[in-house]
Amino acid sequence: MTNAAKKAKAKPVGTTRPADSTSNHFCRRLKQLRAERGWSLDSLANASGVSRSMISQVERNQANPTLAVAFRIARAFGMSLAELVETPEAMSSVLVIRASDHEYHYRSDNDCQIRTLSPLHLEKDVEFYEVQLKEGGALRSAPHFEGTREFLTVQKGKIRVESAGDVEELERGDSAHYRADVPHAIVNIGKGEAMIFLVDIYR
Repeated sequence: MTNAAKKAKAKPVGTTRPADSTSNHFCRRLKQLRAERGWSLDSLANASGVSRSMISQVERNQANPTLAVAFRIARAFGMSLAELVETPEAMSSVLVIRASDHEYHYRSDNDCQIRTLSPLHLEKDVEFYEVQLKEGGALRSAPHFEGTREFLTVQKGKIRVESAGDVEELERGDSAHYRADVPHAIVNIGKGEAMIFLVDIYR
């Protein structure tokens, strides 16, 4: 057997290659995010459009994902590509959501604008929003999950809060919390625009 043949036999094609710190971080990050969400390989494959076998190889550090594959996986987790691939050394402990980042603009129409103020990539029990209602505008919602409550503070204007059959009026500086697992609404009953900070807590 020649030396070349011996080398080929000793290291067959497809075995795990030596990994650098970046690829190690990426495979650990992928497994961690999937575990946090309780997703199977099939769940992530369905959400991302990346094959189950490719995700498995990436997690075992047996394959380097292409940019397109990494982007699809990041999008499935609700993250930017930079957030997914950044190494711990490169990441700041201060996470910033810029007002100009339209990825966080949850809704925008003639009556209501909603901006998400909590990170999109976190699997969380709390969500934080900035809500702007035009004069006469309303944010009406179907029941959320059982046990969900909403907490709000009026930053500007005058609003009416409706939760099932209960109704309260609030002005600037007022706060309220109420059931959100029933039909509920926030209605601008004042003159001009109203701005509200809204927190949803899931139980």
